Amino acid sequence: MLWFVLALIALIVIITLVLFRIEDLSHLDQHDHPVREGAPSDAHQEVLGRIRELGQSSRGLRGKARLLALRQHMDGLSDGLELASEFRGTDDPKGEWVLAPGVDTRRRVLYIHGGAWAAGSPRSHRGITDRLSHLANAAVFAVDYRLMPENRYMDGVRDCRKAYTWLLKHGPDGAEDASFVVVAGDSAGGSHTLGLLAWIRDNGLRQADAAVALSPSTDLTLTAPSNRDNIRTDPLLGPTFGGLSRVPLPVIWWATLAAFRVSPASAVASPVRGDLRNLPPVLIHASDSEMLLDNARRYAAKAQAEGSPVELHTWPGMVHVWHIFVSLLPEADEAFDDIQAFLQRVEAGEQEHRARQS
Repeated sequence: MLWFVLALIALIVIITLVLFRIEDLSHLDQHDHPVREGAPSDAHQEVLGRIRELGQSSRGLRGKARLLALRQHMDGLSDGLELASEFRGTDDPKGEWVLAPGVDTRRRVLYIHGGAWAAGSPRSHRGITDRLSHLANAAVFAVDYRLMPENRYMDGVRDCRKAYTWLLKHGPDGAEDASFVVVAGDSAGGSHTLGLLAWIRDNGLRQADAAVALSPSTDLTLTAPSNRDNIRTDPLLGPTFGGLSRVPLPVIWWATLAAFRVSPASAVASPVRGDLRNLPPVLIHASDSEMLLDNARRYAAKAQAEGSPVELHTWPGMVHVWHIFVSLLPEADEAFDDIQAFLQRVEAGEQEHRARQS
């Protein structure tokens, strides 16, 4: 009997190693990524209070009721914000245009919201999309991709791909080619953003001129050190996902495969594990206290090693995707100024390149 149990365990281990093929990425942790100097502003305490309210909104609830409460609370994040943009809904692809006054509609941003692939919406992230439309002088399309668990993970991926392909040829006023295209997203949407860039490259589409990923998830294998080291310092993700640190990684991988119906080691679920060559300029923002810090660091280090122009800018002590609290945090204003400067550098580089070729 003991022999049978040991043989069964050995077989499970072998199948796990063969099926998931988890490459060791720890060598990427040796790269030095500087963190901005300073401490969080006083307004950060108010943000922490908002996060506690988020937790309280679903306290005592379970299953579907808990998820619906979370979705409702997230959608309320845009309530009360003074937004100058026009918001114009669409049905195919599903989403909404965000149009700051006077924007050039040939300039377009595809925005992919976060929410652990199970929550969030264009409405919940209007504070971000409104600011992006202003700073990029662009029409922002916030895609309302299908969420889990009602839909499969790949349904959401396909919605993002469809939205990007459509965006190249369509603006808010109808068919019109895009002159400048950016893909941006946060957290789970940051994962979709980075995965989308590789898909665009591999399928011969016109590549985005630039991309922005805010606190992105890049590796669902949860092997990065900060997934465990930063549980106590991450007030948003720590209480929700910190318990996973007590679960053996192979169990997490099998559970992820069952829930997502894709391997956590695949490039579509974990962009850092894919081919990162020949990508457009990418700007990544992360906080040094969040659980996804090393997701960002590893992606930046690998992309740079493979020759892609990826920048990682890290803030001290910020909450996960602090950009969404733009009405409260001066650090959010700093982050958007940083994004604007990045896009200006990208465009200046493109103009210089065209001048050399002419």
